[in-house]
Amino acid sequence: MLLDDPHFRIGGEARRTGLRMLSPRAGLTAALSVGAVLLIVLQLVASQHHFTGPLESIWDDFAGNAKSFTVPWAGLGLALIGLSWRRRFLAVGAALGIDLVYQAVRTLSGGPLAMGNGPVLVLLAIIGLACWKWQGKDRTNALHAAALGILLVLSSKVADVWLGITVLAGPRVLDEHIVLVDHALGDPSWLMGQLLDWTGPIASAVLHWVYIELPVGAMIVTIWQLRNVVATGDWPRHYLVRTFLVLGLIGPVFYVVFPVVGPMFAFGADGHAFSLGGYWPNVVPPVDLSPGSIGFDHYTPRNCMPSLHTAWALSIFIHSRRDPITGAPAPVWLRWGGTFWLLATLSATLGFGYHYGADLVAGAVLCLTIESALRAPERGWDRTRVQLVSAGAALFAGLLLSYRYLSTGFAEHPVPAGIVVLGLLAGYVTAFYRTWFGDAVTAAPALESAVRA
Repeated sequence: MLLDDPHFRIGGEARRTGLRMLSPRAGLTAALSVGAVLLIVLQLVASQHHFTGPLESIWDDFAGNAKSFTVPWAGLGLALIGLSWRRRFLAVGAALGIDLVYQAVRTLSGGPLAMGNGPVLVLLAIIGLACWKWQGKDRTNALHAAALGILLVLSSKVADVWLGITVLAGPRVLDEHIVLVDHALGDPSWLMGQLLDWTGPIASAVLHWVYIELPVGAMIVTIWQLRNVVATGDWPRHYLVRTFLVLGLIGPVFYVVFPVVGPMFAFGADGHAFSLGGYWPNVVPPVDLSPGSIGFDHYTPRNCMPSLHTAWALSIFIHSRRDPITGAPAPVWLRWGGTFWLLATLSATLGFGYHYGADLVAGAVLCLTIESALRAPERGWDRTRVQLVSAGAALFAGLLLSYRYLSTGFAEHPVPAGIVVLGLLAGYVTAFYRTWFGDAVTAAPALESAVRA
């Protein structure tokens, strides 16, 4: 459904054959039903294995200690896109007031600092008011934007549970294979880890904030992309949230297929008794040409392969380049901000030992493949799109298979292997750029505007 053209109409031949498209109401009902079933199933799995499920986490957002401060407020920030300025001020004021009241009660009862209840309650209030009080464009814009905010909040709940599932599904991890691949890439996690130690606590604090506050970066870019929807009623055919959600839907599947915990756990002190040694970040592990799977603990998520932080940060960078409707260059501050967010995220994922370089390569390819499938839906599935998406899917699958079954070859021939991996990545990046950002592509919106004038 994400790739369909909403203005597409079934032709006469299709009508004669009895084909019908789902109405918006039927599609919404189906999506809500599937979402509800997913939340219930995940809650049952979480309860059975004694960790917090999505329904418990949602209840905490209403009546308990909200798990996150950033995600609920980022969700409300997305919802504000569809409101007038007066309603935005009222919504923010109400959310802040509710948060302060909740926190006052918690503080008086000896509870922790846990802001985040207010924006979730206001999100629901916006949906309720839009359904029963507002009409026309005001109602449509408010519901559309509030749905984005709700999806962001719910996706974080599902992600938390899925991390627990990766532990259940992957009692043994494949870090010994990935570290051999990383030798061919120059052991970037070890290099960045040592660099961060050298730069000191301020640089580490900045990178840590960027890493954990990824929703903030996404919210800023999305708000800019959708800044005119209230005034015009026109929503872009494609924008950042679509890519974010599809990445979050597809990417975590591979955590189960390819369980990896990361260098700070497998080769550092944070792995405790399960660590293969205190190597990270100061000593590169010796090359072991007989890698295997290693048993690991029952609480560290197997969420390295691919690096979704890399994929999401790259999507922020891509969407900070140009206006999604006109194709005009984005403001300088947004383009520099997108660049900073990408570079800081890459530095953090490596420098804190969360990921290997091989994870980042796979995450980048996954992002570009999904972005190629979603971008410019009005263009349809022409030959160029099919080739680009097929090539990306093949490259992603080839990377994962080679990481798993050819890791000793990477270690035995590091220079040519590294050149091949980085060369394939560079080639795919070049194809992506030429397809979606080349001179002919960027000139098209200006030409279209001139013709209309």
